[in-house]
Amino acid sequence: MIVSKMVKKSIRWHIQIKSVVLHIILLLGTAISLFPFYWLIVMATRKSSDIFSYPPKLVFGSQLWENIVHVWLAINFFGAFTNTLLVACTETVLVVFFCSLAGFTFAKFTFRGKNPLFVILLVTMMIPSQLSAVPSFVLMARLGWVSSFKALIVPGMVTAFGIFWMRQYASSSVPGELIDAGRIDGCGHFRLYWHIALPVLRPALAFLGIFTFIHAWNDYMWPLIILNDPAKYTLQVALSQLNGIYSTDYGMVMAGALLATIPLLIIFLLGSRHFIANIAAGALKE
Repeated sequence: MIVSKMVKKSIRWHIQIKSVVLHIILLLGTAISLFPFYWLIVMATRKSSDIFSYPPKLVFGSQLWENIVHVWLAINFFGAFTNTLLVACTETVLVVFFCSLAGFTFAKFTFRGKNPLFVILLVTMMIPSQLSAVPSFVLMARLGWVSSFKALIVPGMVTAFGIFWMRQYASSSVPGELIDAGRIDGCGHFRLYWHIALPVLRPALAFLGIFTFIHAWNDYMWPLIILNDPAKYTLQVALSQLNGIYSTDYGMVMAGALLATIPLLIIFLLGSRHFIANIAAGALKE
């Protein structure tokens, strides 16, 4: 009896040690992941000369408002912010709609050429976006869309990754019995998608929406190529103008980067909460 209690106590102690070690590792990993963002905030509150000081200053300064004002005076921040928000929101809505519709079709319907089309889709995911920049620009020029928001939105309103992601999720999450029941009730393809598939696909839609919005918000190369009107610059292109030719005010640059990051944090916090809540609900149902 005494030996059994000692064994149980030893096992319990061993489990507690493993739990403490695991939490310490997770805390260290979290601290390492958050440090670049903390450094961004610190440098946004300091002068440019403080960035090169040694040892580095890790406490907040008093120059945040001055740096933000310098950003507003140096570039058309609010105009670029509005342009980026318009492009990112429109592209996100279109990607979520078209990719979920196409992914649901690939997952639950049979049609001629389905497998070859899906293979071609997977192949396009392996092609770097830089290779398509020149032909895409030529196409936009022939359509007369250079320096227009259509050139930013239309090419990105359907993505191979989005279709692949929604197809994989719909294959395992949308029961075939629901599809058959909907067909018996007289539902067409779009009604099956809208009334049956979409409620089940909400977690995948939340992830795809967050992923697409962040990608569209941070996109720099394609807007830099296609936009030549400063009034239509997106935020990333406008922020690149803060870098001077001979000198750069890094405090101002960091303040601009901080302002551009805040909407992403808000979107991520709101969307991830919905995303995690739906996953937890699905896990409980299982």
